[in-house]
This record gives sequence, structure tokens and C-alpha cells, in this order.
Amino acid sequence: MIVVDDGSTDSTADIVKAYPIQYIYQKNSGPAKARNTGWKATTGEVVCFTDSDCIPRADWISRLLDGFGSDEIAAVAGSYDIANQGNLLAQCIHQEIKVRHARFRKYIRAFGSYNVAIKRNMLEQTGGFNESYRTPSGEDNDLSYRILKTGYKIAFEGDALVAHYHTEKGWQYLKEQYRHGYWRMKLYLDFPEMIGGDDYTTLKDIVEPPLTLMVFISILFLWHRYGIFTFLLLLISIAFLQIQAAIKIVIKTRNPKFFYLAWLTFFRVYVRSMGMIQGILTFWR
Repeated sequence: MIVVDDGSTDSTADIVKAYPIQYIYQKNSGPAKARNTGWKATTGEVVCFTDSDCIPRADWISRLLDGFGSDEIAAVAGSYDIANQGNLLAQCIHQEIKVRHARFRKYIRAFGSYNVAIKRNMLEQTGGFNESYRTPSGEDNDLSYRILKTGYKIAFEGDALVAHYHTEKGWQYLKEQYRHGYWRMKLYLDFPEMIGGDDYTTLKDIVEPPLTLMVFISILFLWHRYGIFTFLLLLISIAFLQIQAAIKIVIKTRNPKFFYLAWLTFFRVYVRSMGMIQGILTFWR
């Protein structure tokens, strides 16, 4: 096992060195660089990746390896469990992810680097993670799409689980979503064929950005009565999408507390869209 320390300033080194694993320190360069540093230090045929805020189950590696059922499979992705069950925001995030992952089939078009096994020769062939992604947001999709372009497949193994410490503070979550929207524009610039989304993307995700853009535009015409009507209609439409998604989870879990998810995602729509606008101004020049 290898732990790559991406320039931490806490006691990570002392903690890690207490265990019989290889420790590598690098100057802070982002998660993509850290993962590349890690896999290049390995010698095995398959490299398993997880993140510092995840706790793999005891059978995690064996479950992932079971997913390599044929030579056409270059990577196997797993799913999430939740490590901080006591926090409502973390529970909401986890429930939404569970709904998305429940739609996955045997083969998928994108994995998360928090839980994936990739053949070493594929990492060598593709060059690994794109290090121009300096923050955790899009580098795993980027590598996923490049693997698919080689003609190989990505398998999904839902029983390969890592418990994740989901974000517990609303402002922090929205800040992360802004970052996701920003880097998503670079991803779409490099892979325009994926603008329509991958397996993780829902129809709701696709229609929200144009609706939000129309909200921003309608603000310029609030002085006109039809402008106010259009603005309110768009707000109601976006709110309806969030409530509808939350209702499905409430019904499935039989727990009304997950209506909080609608409030959370309503604000997420606007924050993520603002990140997208900045991304367009940055990358699409």
C-alpha cells in the first residue's frame, strides 16, 4: 500500500509512518498529480485508488478485482457507503448518490477516483490523471473518457464499497459545487461529445444550467411585468425539479427529513451555474 501526501502541514507523516506502508511526500500539486505519483511507484498489474476521506471495507480490493471479468475491461469502479451517518447534510448527499448509482448498469462511462481499480498498462497508455486539474473536480472523468476512447470498458461493481466522510457544512458544499461547475467547462471543452452527460448525469442535471441562465437573463427585465412573470415561472420550474427529486428519496426512505435535499439542491443549481459561467470565461476563450 502507498500513501501519497500532497503537501499536508499536519501530522499526516507521523501517523502514516506508524504503519507498514510506503509513504511518499510531494509538494502540494493537486490530487491528479498525487495519484500519478502513487501509481508510478507501484509494480502491480492493477492499481486501486481511494481518497483520504474514505474508509474502504475489508473486502474492497477483492470486490474490485472480481469485476475484471474479461480482457476488454480496463477499470472497475465501486460505490459509496457513508462514514458520518449522524450529519443530515451528509445523509442527503449520500442518498442522492445512491439514487444515481442505482441507475448504473454493468458498464459505465465515468468513475470516481475515490473508489476505482485501473490496470497499470492502461495508466501507462493514457498517461494517468490529467495534472492540469489542480483541485479534485473532473480529473477522474477526464481519465474515464480517455480510457473509453482506447476501446476498453469500465465496469461497475456496486458491492465494492468505501465509507466516505461527506461534507457536513452547507457553505462548504456549495463552494465545492461552484468548483465542480467551473472545471466541468474544461472537461466539456476537451470532450464535447460528453456535454450530454454520462451515466452519473440525469436529465435534471442537463436542463438545470439553461434554466438557470434564463433566470439570470430574466433578472435584467424585472422592470417589465412579463419579465417578473418569466422570472417567477423559471424559479418555480427549478424548485419543482428539486422537490420532485427529493420526494422520490423521501418515499424510498420513508423519512421526511430528506425534503431538506430540495432546499440544498435549489441553491446548488445557481452556485454550480455561476461556476460554469466562470469556467466558460476562463476555458472557452
